[in-house]
Amino acid sequence: MTARAKVLVTGKAGQMALALACLEAPDLEIVTLGRPELDIADRASVARAFAAVRPVIVVNTAAYTEVDKAETDVATAFAVNRDGAANVATAAAEQGCPVIHFSTDYVFPGDKPDPYRETDETGPVSVYGRSKLAGEQAVADANPAHVILRTAWVYSPDGRNFLKTMLRLARERDEIGVVGDQHGTPTSAAFLARAVAAVVRHVLADPAGASWRGVFHLVADGATDWAGFAEEIFAQSAKRGGPSARVRRITTADYKTAAARPANSRLDTTRLSAVFGIKPPRWQDDVAACVDALLRQNPSSDRALAGAATFSHKGRREHLSSVSANRER
Repeated sequence: MTARAKVLVTGKAGQMALALACLEAPDLEIVTLGRPELDIADRASVARAFAAVRPVIVVNTAAYTEVDKAETDVATAFAVNRDGAANVATAAAEQGCPVIHFSTDYVFPGDKPDPYRETDETGPVSVYGRSKLAGEQAVADANPAHVILRTAWVYSPDGRNFLKTMLRLARERDEIGVVGDQHGTPTSAAFLARAVAAVVRHVLADPAGASWRGVFHLVADGATDWAGFAEEIFAQSAKRGGPSARVRRITTADYKTAAARPANSRLDTTRLSAVFGIKPPRWQDDVAACVDALLRQNPSSDRALAGAATFSHKGRREHLSSVSANRER
């Protein structure tokens, strides 16, 4: 029997790590670790984890993801998103294994009219975005055998995310104000986990290859705005007898947040498909699957929606644009 490839995943409590832990991949042994066993901001902690697991490849999903808090907690954001990413990539390089690192649409300013490509100039407009961009650079510097995956608008049946919050709010009110002038692609953690498995297999099959190294954009197919995302969630929920509400479109100017959000978070996945053969699913299809899974968990109560963040009325915080990429989240 062929031994399974051991994959170390950081950030065990996050949506991405939980999705990877549930992935059906008989050829991969996925080991998820997080604090206190593995604190990526602590170099010694990272070294101990690598020595114990001895992976053949590592997937770094751990991150500081409090977008607004980062504006004043700059040191912590950079300690995790830049220095922690460097610690993981360095430890991987020392063991001779590649690193797959998750990044975010927030590295871009959001003022381009078209989807962003990997070669487009970055220009984050928030501390969080700057810390994640610094993390990308740190990973590339520390380990030549790297794959950096930028993603956006991640959701799943686990943790805190926009989809779960919308379903919870729909149980409480008839109308919800949601931002309609920020554009991107809702992307399920389940799809991201399948894509990561494909990337892992590709890298391990061709460890000396050059085409798989560098930055790739990884999101579902298509695009919408946050209000359109909410409308799709409610449409799918209503079909299944779940909660739904009217969506009242508001603008970014209708509320104030400490950190600016990119108006355009759309990412072009052409390079991803060309190199790894990954065909992203329609974002609407994965939303339907996630809503179905949540309602099946417990259709008659709110327990399936537990963990969603609390927001005030009248749309001031009903929009979850702060939930991006691979939030721990």
